[in-house]
Order: sequence, then structure tokens, then C-alpha cells
Amino acid sequence: MGHTATPQEASGRLTVTEHRLANGLRVVLSEDHQTPVAAVCLWYDVGSRHEVPGRTGLAHLFEHLMFQGSYQVPGNGHFEMIQAAGGSPNGTTSFERTNYYETMPAHELELALWLEADRMGTLLTRLDLASLDNQRDVVKNERRQRYDNVPYGTAFERMVALVFPEGHPYHHTPIGSMADLDAASLEDARQFFRTYYAPDNAVLSVVGDIDPEQTLAWIERYFGSIPPYRAKPEPRDGSLPETIGEELRRVIEEAVPSRALMAAYRLPQDGTRAADAADVALTVLGGGESSRLYNRLVRRDRTAVVAGFGMLRLSGAPSLGWLDVKASGEAEIAVIERAVDEELARFAAEGPTPEEMERAQAQLEREWLDRLATVHGRADEFCRYAVQFGDPALALTAVDRVLRVTAEEVRRVAADLLHPRNRGVLVYEPTGEPPEAEAEETGGPAGPPVPDVPADPDIAPGTDAAEVGEGPEEPGRSEGGGESPTGSEVRQAAGPAVDAATAAPEEERQ
Repeated sequence: MGHTATPQEASGRLTVTEHRLANGLRVVLSEDHQTPVAAVCLWYDVGSRHEVPGRTGLAHLFEHLMFQGSYQVPGNGHFEMIQAAGGSPNGTTSFERTNYYETMPAHELELALWLEADRMGTLLTRLDLASLDNQRDVVKNERRQRYDNVPYGTAFERMVALVFPEGHPYHHTPIGSMADLDAASLEDARQFFRTYYAPDNAVLSVVGDIDPEQTLAWIERYFGSIPPYRAKPEPRDGSLPETIGEELRRVIEEAVPSRALMAAYRLPQDGTRAADAADVALTVLGGGESSRLYNRLVRRDRTAVVAGFGMLRLSGAPSLGWLDVKASGEAEIAVIERAVDEELARFAAEGPTPEEMERAQAQLEREWLDRLATVHGRADEFCRYAVQFGDPALALTAVDRVLRVTAEEVRRVAADLLHPRNRGVLVYEPTGEPPEAEAEETGGPAGPPVPDVPADPDIAPGTDAAEVGEGPEEPGRSEGGGESPTGSEVRQAAGPAVDAATAAPEEERQ
């Protein structure tokens, strides 16, 4: 392969420094003075895999509750203050983490840090039964809009329950069970927050046009006195045998636009060389319109209008290779499935060609560069590698592993894992008219759900569990209310004046 571009070449020489406060909060800082923008990303090491049976959905519910007010920022103040300052906030939940982020004009960075600290330290002062019930209803409405009333909307939820056995921490998706949410008490919610929303269970990254010394001083001021929680339980073991050992199959008759074949293959955990080889294999097989499956099913056989393969990287359980094929016209699923298996068997025997290897590795390299192209993307990747692999700087060299994978390694992982006895299969057969998706509260049309992978996933190769999350575009946001203050007015009225821990009674963190 020719010269390999790096984020340093694309954006100038990047540096990453890591610090740890006395309360355990890990801080990652990276300067980039190309534009006057700063990104704040806060990862909490809690996702749906940390939930226990009977209490699913709490991680995602808290993503909503975190936008419902804290001690010094009531109601929708977090959104209003960030947006009034010219920034944009959001949050997502996945199997493995919950993240919150703001992209700000650089001169408003202090405001974003103060807001994040205030809700980490004082959310429980505002959490009451009324707000809990309100957000339960929001989540239920989200489920209707993004799962139940969307064609193929529950596919990922069904597949996860199929390929991860009962009782496994990944057996349920972040949206959780509505019955479990109804059963959760206010004390359940409070204890969940105390356990997981603590500085020693978080990584804070700040990337962009920053002064590292001043930024670290602000972080120390606003986060430094928030007490840690040292009794966090270990997540349940997510390990499984290398292969499923059989084909698991469900036929679903629903009002969908066309027949569909979806399959999930058990693949190696993220962070391993075998996972990188699998990523290359799936890219060759189904990563775009030049892939083998697209050429066979869409172009040659004309039995499909969609044919793709992508990888959901997981660090706490086996990853998944997701096959998504939408049939053309009256094409039979059995015919499509035979063609898929023929292509997989041929690939397992012959492996990729040199041209396919070069194209797939270049595609994965481009996707890596895209993730690091913005200050927000970089901040998120630094958090990911800090939480899941212990070193944020690995984000800057992650592509090197993919580029070192050999064609024989790619062939071998396909032969070992991409076969019928290592997959779950969903077959969709249409009945009647597909439901019309309800409009979202924001006024836009409802899209497919966004759990760890979309319910109708055209998963980009290299997608990991952190890149796609469960959550509305603007969690808990209200369109009502009066005129938002400007950034300067925010500071005078309720801005960074006191630290988060001393602003509220200490027992709220105990």
C-alpha cells in the first residue's frame, strides 16, 4: 500500500496529555488551534451491559434525566445555556457507555465544563418522582416512534436477544424493557446515579482551541471536590464460546416494505488482531457498492436492492458482523441466502485479492480519518480508547493495526466464523401495509432506531458500539420557554460561580 495519511498530517501535529484528579476523574486534553472551537466529551463507564435483570433501561433513562436540571441549572437550562452561547450539546447511550458532549466556541469552554460538573455533582437535588415519571413517558414515546412504528424497527432488539443468551449482559438493548422502567422506583434511580455517575467512573476529554493549563485549572475547580463512589460493582461477564455452534433462526411476519434477510455472526472482541481481520473481511464482502455481496445480489442476480455487511465492535463481549439484505420484488429469501452462503464459502476458500485488500484497508483508513477530522470526533475517540483500552493516545494509531492485517488472516477469520453455524438469522415476510412512522416531537419524521447499531443497519465497516447510541437528538429538550440569555448573561445569572460539590448537600452523593 502507498503512503498512509495520519491525523497529524491532516491536522498538524497532535498531542494528547492525560491527568487524573484526586477524586479519580481522568482528564484528556488535546490542543488544535486551527479553528476557535472546543469540544467537551464526558464518558461514563456505564451502559446497558451494567444493568441487572429486572432493572433494564436505566442507563438510557438517565441520559434523558441528565438534561432535566441540576442544583444551579433547573429544567432545560443545560440546553438553553449551551445553545445561547453558540454551542451544541447531546448525549447517547450504548451497551458499554453513556456519553455527553458539547461543541463550543472556544471562549465559552468554561461554561460547558461548569455545566457538566454541576450535573455530575448535584443532579440528585432535582431528581424527583415527577421528573422520573415524565422521562419514563418520553422513553416510551421514543420507543413507539423509533422502534414499534418503523419498518424493521425491532430487528436489532430481536437479533440481540437471539444471539446473546438469556441472562447475558448484552441480551437486551439500551432502550430496555418498558415493564422494567415502570417498576423502577425513585430510590432505584438515585442509587444508579450514585453508583455510576461519579468522577472515578468517568473520562473527560477536551479538544480544540484550548489553553491546557487554564482548562485543567477550570476542571480542577469545578470537578475536583465531587466525591468519588468506590463501591461500583464489576459488570457481569460477557464472554462466550468462539462460535454459536448452530444457526439460530426466526421468521417474522410484519407489515414491512419488502422481504429481508438479516444475520448476525459472532466475531472477536474489539482490540484484538482477529477483530481487525474480521473488519477487513466484512468490508470486502459487504462494505459498499464495490463489495462482493452488492455485486452478486444487487448487480448480477438482481434479487436485492440493499446488500451490506458491517461490524459492531464490542469490548465486553464478542463483536457482531451484521448482514442486511432487502429483497427486490418477489425474490425469495431462500435464493438470496444460498447466494450469500456461496459468496462466503468462496471467500473462506480463496481469501481477498490484493486489490480487494488495498481497497478495504483504504476504506477503513478513510473512516478512521473521518472520525478524527473534527474536534468532537477526536474528543469522543479519546474517551473511547481511555475507557475501553486504557490509553487515549491509541486513537491516533488505531488504523495501523488494520493496515498490518494480512490477506491470509482475513481469509482465516472468514473461514472460522462466517458460516451458518455461527449466526442468528431473521427473515422478514411482509404482511399488509407498513405502518407510518409518527412524527418526532421536534417536528421531523421518525427515523430508524439508533441502538448500538441501527435497526435497519447499513453499518459502516469499523463501526463500534460507541459510534452509534441510543437517544433522541436532543434528549429532554422543550421547545417552549422564554428567550434564552446570551453567553455573558448566563455567566452573570448562573454561570461558573461555585463548584458542583459545594453547591449541594454532600449527602446527595452518598
